[in-house]
Amino acid sequence: MAINLQKGQRIEIGLQKVGVGLGWDPNQGTGFDFDLDASAFMLGENKKLPADEFFVFYNNPKSPDGAVESSGDDLTGGNSDGDDETLTIDLSKVDAKVNEIVFTVTIHEAEQRKQNFGQVHNSFIRIYNAITNEEIAKYELEEDFSIETAVEFGRLYRRGGEWKFEAMGIGYKGGLQCFVDKYIG
Repeated sequence: MAINLQKGQRIEIGLQKVGVGLGWDPNQGTGFDFDLDASAFMLGENKKLPADEFFVFYNNPKSPDGAVESSGDDLTGGNSDGDDETLTIDLSKVDAKVNEIVFTVTIHEAEQRKQNFGQVHNSFIRIYNAITNEEIAKYELEEDFSIETAVEFGRLYRRGGEWKFEAMGIGYKGGLQCFVDKYIG
């Protein structure tokens, strides 16, 4: 049975192949499609990318160690019965320089389209067994992010040789660029 996570809650993963599904329903009536983008930042001990290629997103769909792979870019969202974008992670392949993988969602062209996460409904991140598709945990973003255009949804992190997941739900202004500035350097 899947666990419904609360913000800040942590669980042990105990799997080698993990799927991270992200989903959302766009609010109607803004005049533009909502193009949300899921990304993964594979970070070292210094909370930075070991190399730019460890930033997995629609223009770099696979990490150099082959551990993280993106399903690609869903330009509209609204897949009513499932994930809009998926990241698949093989924890056995994660480079030794990587201690955590942060999962983010950003709104493409948010400023131009005058969009923010307050206009997005039913957004969630779910962790599942990538082999059996059995859902392990789900975190539903319930905050009203009325000015934020980027959210750190959750992270996988290595502790004592084991991988754990933490539900984060932290909103930011500045879209994808705020995460690039935070994690590259």
